[in-house]
Amino acid sequence: MKLFSAEQIRKWDQYTIQHEPVASLELMERAASKCCEWILTNMRGESRFLMLCGPGNNGGDGLAIARLLIQKQYTVQVYILSPSATHSRDFLTNLERLQALTNQIELLEDENGFPQIHSSDIVIDALFGYGLNRPLEDLSQSLVDTINRSKARVISIDMPSGLFADKSSAGNAIVKADFTLSFQIKKLAFLLPENAPYMGDVQIMDIGLHPRYYEDTSSDFEIIEEESIKKFLPVRNAFSHKGNYGNALLIGGSYGMMGAVVLSSRACMRSGAGKLTAYIPACGYSILQTAVPEAMCVTDAGERNLTSLSVRDSFDAYAIGPGMGQDDSSIGVLRALFQKKPERLIIDADGLNLLSRRRDLCSGIPPGSILTPHPKEFERLFGSSVNDFERLEKALEWAKQLQCYIVLKGHYSFIATPGGKGYFNPTGNPGMATAGSGDVLTGILLGLYAQNSDPEQVVLSGVYLHGEAGDIASASGSEISLTAGDIIEFLPDAFRRLKQAII
Repeated sequence: MKLFSAEQIRKWDQYTIQHEPVASLELMERAASKCCEWILTNMRGESRFLMLCGPGNNGGDGLAIARLLIQKQYTVQVYILSPSATHSRDFLTNLERLQALTNQIELLEDENGFPQIHSSDIVIDALFGYGLNRPLEDLSQSLVDTINRSKARVISIDMPSGLFADKSSAGNAIVKADFTLSFQIKKLAFLLPENAPYMGDVQIMDIGLHPRYYEDTSSDFEIIEEESIKKFLPVRNAFSHKGNYGNALLIGGSYGMMGAVVLSSRACMRSGAGKLTAYIPACGYSILQTAVPEAMCVTDAGERNLTSLSVRDSFDAYAIGPGMGQDDSSIGVLRALFQKKPERLIIDADGLNLLSRRRDLCSGIPPGSILTPHPKEFERLFGSSVNDFERLEKALEWAKQLQCYIVLKGHYSFIATPGGKGYFNPTGNPGMATAGSGDVLTGILLGLYAQNSDPEQVVLSGVYLHGEAGDIASASGSEISLTAGDIIEFLPDAFRRLKQAII
């Protein structure tokens, strides 16, 4: 699913008006009808609706919703902000229609006119939508503060007022919505952690914007879709053997952290790799041979941590970092691996932490590599960011500079590609915020990369499957009790759900 900027959304509205064709007022009526339908389904009871309308088309949506609710015999009190502002034509038409039904319409000229909001009320925020481009101030800011102090349920139309669609809103006065009813597609702002306190439960209303504009318009950001992932997954030939599905090397482990290698190894095998070799310190030999008998082991001369890279065989894909620790001697392992110039490489965990200590090694990262930092590892490696939008830009800049793929892990994990495209992953849940979850992702990516030489297909499908398995595990148990091992156990179900069984 493409994510459009505020300007692209405005042009989509105009394209629909011109090419359907449809009047802008009718498009507003569609949006209001969809919102009203959702409200009537989900907000049952004797509550009073307080409709707060701004001066533009978002306010016009609110006036139309108020009219539809009144026609359904609901109690609606309407407040219009900034009466001296220039109102849109559609706003004024909807105001006339509403005035024919009710006189419960008040103009907010100062704070003395603000409504008394009761906990039993339902506040509908139709003040400002996706077109907002500057922070709220004065009367509008005070009104938002009043809404946020109330204990009423709040429904925002299109966007919580004060929230920008495609740039940081840090420091803004923003409505804290319980529900956001947005139109046609998600907005970029909905996918970033800094905006989590404001959006509530986001519902997307299909208002029939013209599909040709969507098809013909490119976007810098997309949400990964299941249909794409199905095409990327490997298919097994009846006459194949293990040599057809890749030979993978996993480098990692140290005393007390061998569990990370165990998890990565198990996930790699569950993801279809034909063969896996784990290169580990001597202390982990018995652990790995017992926990993952499917994997072969090669031990380093170091007893408690890796000190060199003494493997002679060539491999189809490599991964380094899980449980490796940050001993100075391990930096040489990273350097030696880069000197091999592997065409398919995943760098995770302590591999990234070692890179952040030796930034000069970054120039040796082979093109096509996949880096999987969580936010703190990203910050240590690439520097701090003042907000989430800047972090996205930084990830894209470094992906282009290094010609690699950067997976910024978290809710809606962000994948920056060297071609400048950014993808958000829709699968996963808070239960996956648990020790070892990232090691499982590394193993999945390694298993897929051993079978598929296209890094973009590997990273998109690997991140999606990781979250999908976590979602199935959570549904089977609970988010609170979910462990990294559960993600591995439910990987077969994730593959099966995508109709691409990997045995």
